[in-house]
Amino acid sequence: MSLSPASRLLRTAATLTLLLAALPAFALKPFNAQYEADYMGVSATGSMSIESQGGNRWKYTLKVANKVAQLSQSTVFEEHNGLWRPLSGTDHSFLLIKKIRRNAVYDWSAGEARWSGDVKPERAGPVKLQAGDMDALLINLAIARDVQAGKPLKYRLVDEGRAKDMAYNIAGREAITIAGETKQATKVVYRNGDKETIAWVVDGIPVPARILQRKDGKDDIDLRLVAVK
Repeated sequence: MSLSPASRLLRTAATLTLLLAALPAFALKPFNAQYEADYMGVSATGSMSIESQGGNRWKYTLKVANKVAQLSQSTVFEEHNGLWRPLSGTDHSFLLIKKIRRNAVYDWSAGEARWSGDVKPERAGPVKLQAGDMDALLINLAIARDVQAGKPLKYRLVDEGRAKDMAYNIAGREAITIAGETKQATKVVYRNGDKETIAWVVDGIPVPARILQRKDGKDDIDLRLVAVK
């Protein structure tokens, strides 16, 4: 007996649902992305990289440097039940003669996160952890993943002794230039008081093609992708 058009449509939809469910999750792979940058109003170089730590653990690193300042952040994280969760983090910055070093530990067995180094006592923690929590650096990686997967851009940030919900809004599509080539990117925006983060995501690239952080209406850090391998 032949199926009606409506029945065929329902069967096709069910088949597509099964196929989509069978697709693998966003696959992490080692990479090294190079950026040209402006940091605190001065030209700089930047990089983002992921390297395997064995098993389901990875290290994600961001570095920005110019003649007056250096910034280095890294997060060791793991894939756990389909989530990326931080295990430890470091945040080192150097501005002229001022040095700041912070360390974070995300103890999932104890269900809490703590910070040490150059942190105020009220920012040392502990902060209670929830499934899905990430630090600020890891959220950069999640944005690129979730925009390309069409997922909601909502996160719970646990960083520097506090936890807060964050939601990025899609602000349309824009053409950007990467190594002389024009690419279409999805632009997403997050605002919190006088601070604003804007990211541009290009399909097939595992990190944002551009990240612009602004404060008090002025650019603080602007990273523009040059190459990724």
